[in-house]
Amino acid sequence: MSRPRSRAALLPALWLGLFFAFPFLLVLRLSLSDTALAIPPYTPQIVWTQGLEGIRAFLGALDGEMYRRLVSDRLYFDAYVSSLRFAATGTILALLVGYPMAYGMAKCRPATRSILLMLVILPFWTSFLIRVYAWVGILKPQGLLNAFLGLLHIPPVDLLYTPAAVQIGLVYSYLPFMVLPLYAALERLDHTLLEAAADLGSPPWKSFWQVTWPLSIPGVIAGCLLCFIPMVGEFVIPDLLGGPGSLMIGRSIWMEFFANRDWPFASAVAIVLLVTLIAPILLYQRQQQKALEAGT
Repeated sequence: MSRPRSRAALLPALWLGLFFAFPFLLVLRLSLSDTALAIPPYTPQIVWTQGLEGIRAFLGALDGEMYRRLVSDRLYFDAYVSSLRFAATGTILALLVGYPMAYGMAKCRPATRSILLMLVILPFWTSFLIRVYAWVGILKPQGLLNAFLGLLHIPPVDLLYTPAAVQIGLVYSYLPFMVLPLYAALERLDHTLLEAAADLGSPPWKSFWQVTWPLSIPGVIAGCLLCFIPMVGEFVIPDLLGGPGSLMIGRSIWMEFFANRDWPFASAVAIVLLVTLIAPILLYQRQQQKALEAGT
């Protein structure tokens, strides 16, 4: 019985090793290197002609200088904090907008659900870059938003290249990742539980908080993780909507890689970001495992 299971796990293990572990090790190796004015712009390099001696020399030359530099640079600490704040706020707003949408979809008839589900997925048929750039035309001073406000005799607002514009772009872009897990959890909800609560005299709002909301928690957690993790490392949205003054870690990594050509330092920033994001996921998985063991 264990042998078929091990064979079944072989393909996912190979997939993770090839597309996650191997690139991670390459970035980790870069983060332990030093910047150099050469091609490639880092050192040391493995001299394969020297055999084991070349490998030993390579490993001995690796150091944590980039991490010490990262800790001492206040700019990158502020970028991490800013990214986490943007991502946390965007995730909360996406939950506040997405939960009523998913709840309404789950309450509709099956034919209507299919149409609404297609409308949620429809934005993915368009390029992410084009969808974000469309908000430039909406939020700019002479854009569609101010034109609409002018029709209502409301003074224009200046949103483009502000933190508010970045927040709007984050919520808009990642809202489907919140709606879909919530819809999946709410659609499977046993409605006889709500009927039983109503028969026992529970008002609708109390039935929601005591029945619907607790049963939808797995969808809430999944949606929050699916939104929060990519939001933290987002580059396109702050670059297009936040302008040059926006401070997010994804933009900082891009600047170090392509503008400053400091690959080791950019890799160190990326490694710290990855560790920061993996930690809550591992804690959540451990908590879920304990809950499953307690249930059995």
